Amino acid sequence: MLYIAKQWIAALISPLSASLLIVAIAVMCRLSRRPGLARLLFIAAAVVGYVGSIPIVGDALLGPLEHRYPPLRQDLPLPAAAYVVVLGSGYAPHDGVPVTAALDADGLVRVVEAVTLVRRLTDARLVVSGGAPPGHSAPAVGYAEIARELGISDTSLLVLDRALDTREEARAIAALVGNAPFILVTSAYHTPRAMEELRRAGVRPIPAPTGQLVGGSNSVDWRAWLPNSSGLRKVERALHEYIGLAVLAVQPG
Repeated sequence: MLYIAKQWIAALISPLSASLLIVAIAVMCRLSRRPGLARLLFIAAAVVGYVGSIPIVGDALLGPLEHRYPPLRQDLPLPAAAYVVVLGSGYAPHDGVPVTAALDADGLVRVVEAVTLVRRLTDARLVVSGGAPPGHSAPAVGYAEIARELGISDTSLLVLDRALDTREEARAIAALVGNAPFILVTSAYHTPRAMEELRRAGVRPIPAPTGQLVGGSNSVDWRAWLPNSSGLRKVERALHEYIGLAVLAVQPG
């Protein structure tokens, strides 16, 4: 039930959903003969829709999240770790499509990075995480399939396919790894919240953020001011993370 409620909240905080909701209220105001208020609401809906779907706003919101933890440097040896843990993302197998198509973009980047790190460490085991509600496929299952295709043996692979969100994943990971050092792989924008959840679960992971969406260039292209689906998705991701961090901030550690 809590999982479903979280999914509804995530959908409603989307700028597009918020705009449509404001438009619906504006229409009701218009029908109730309150044209002044309706006009203001239509303008507000347009502003929310525009601001919430331009890349420059998405980058401004995602940047502080992505830059909080730097990626592991390719030119330096990796820190000693017994496990490489990759957190779940979206997975929707259907109609015989390959697993690379069934995983969403975030999940595909995460698992490939995790496999790369395991190969570099040689002695570490890969922990794939991520569950799903009844009737859906667990991301951990898709991760495991890709890992095997990329050469990870079953003896080096551990599957945690029950946790439905980051908090449950953190608890399951803590129960598995105990005090052993491990590298945490997740999307860069998700790393701050994941690190805090794992800290509260009693472990201290080594962050390895990947899938960075904000470029390093300081120049702003004129297209960054044009609304598009990429900008909308960036804003949605950022809002989801900031709300999650705000909830953590008011909860006891």
